[in-house]
Amino acid sequence: MNFRTQVELPERQTEIRHSEQIMLFGSCFAENIGNLLLENKFRCDVNPFGILYNPLSIAEALAQLMEGKMYTESDLFQANGLWHSWMHHGDFSASTSGECLERINARLSKASETLASTDWLMVTFGTSYIYLHREAKFVVGNCHKMPEKTFARSMPNVSAFVEKWQGVLEKLRRVNPKLKVLFTVSPIRHAKDGMHGNQLSKATLLLAVDEICRTCPDCHYFPSYEIVMDELRDYRFYADDMLHPSAKAVEYIWECFCRCYFSDETQAVMKEWADIRRGISHRPFNPHSEAYREFLSQIVLKIARIKEKLPYLEVQNEKELCESRLKTL
Repeated sequence: MNFRTQVELPERQTEIRHSEQIMLFGSCFAENIGNLLLENKFRCDVNPFGILYNPLSIAEALAQLMEGKMYTESDLFQANGLWHSWMHHGDFSASTSGECLERINARLSKASETLASTDWLMVTFGTSYIYLHREAKFVVGNCHKMPEKTFARSMPNVSAFVEKWQGVLEKLRRVNPKLKVLFTVSPIRHAKDGMHGNQLSKATLLLAVDEICRTCPDCHYFPSYEIVMDELRDYRFYADDMLHPSAKAVEYIWECFCRCYFSDETQAVMKEWADIRRGISHRPFNPHSEAYREFLSQIVLKIARIKEKLPYLEVQNEKELCESRLKTL
């Protein structure tokens, strides 16, 4: 007897490899997947602007990367003792404009260079609602808790999102013809929109992504939203706020993602690295023993072997950590 409805996952028509460069944009769910990719030694640039939620702001962020925009003080505003950018998450905010600009432009410079050679662009849409700055007349990526009267809030229709993204993807193809794009819709519910408003918002995103994937080459869709809504229906798969997926739900989504996009060979490398990672995090009973010295030496050898097999893996930090521990013994 089967007590759940399983979501049909996409057939593996393409795969993601450790040798490929990945860039992720979008909601905090994009950060969840991005951090798991980084943890498994994929080469990723995760949210160069910080968390962004709506399709128009993510499209604008990509446009700025393509044009190589560098921010100046005129792009910032000051509020509550900090300098902020309307396009960036609060992680970029700082007590001085210089520090804020340094944080923003360092990330932009790196991401602009990376975009031209990126193999996979992964985009997670979180909401269809946008906030238009009434005075400046542009859609902000982050409201920074400014007064509600500062913005005009609305939900564009499907066509507006599709048209914007078709244009952005066409430009991206000219910059990087090999680029593949993977869309997801965040399973995180936005209760402030009301449950009906949240459903309308997600439905708009799903329709827009479906149209984009049907009309633009090398665009794919991964059903993270459907997995949570239709397969993991129980509240035990939600965090304490009853809105975000729990750690266990994210783990299950990750397993589905692995089945869809990683070959057996890639998953074998991931298991090999997981063994090394567990070894590094191991706390020995006696950190000054000969047995622990031998244990660390074996980890260093494992790191060397995996690096020889996959030279593009960035494992220098872990190697140096183990070597520094050995020197203290």
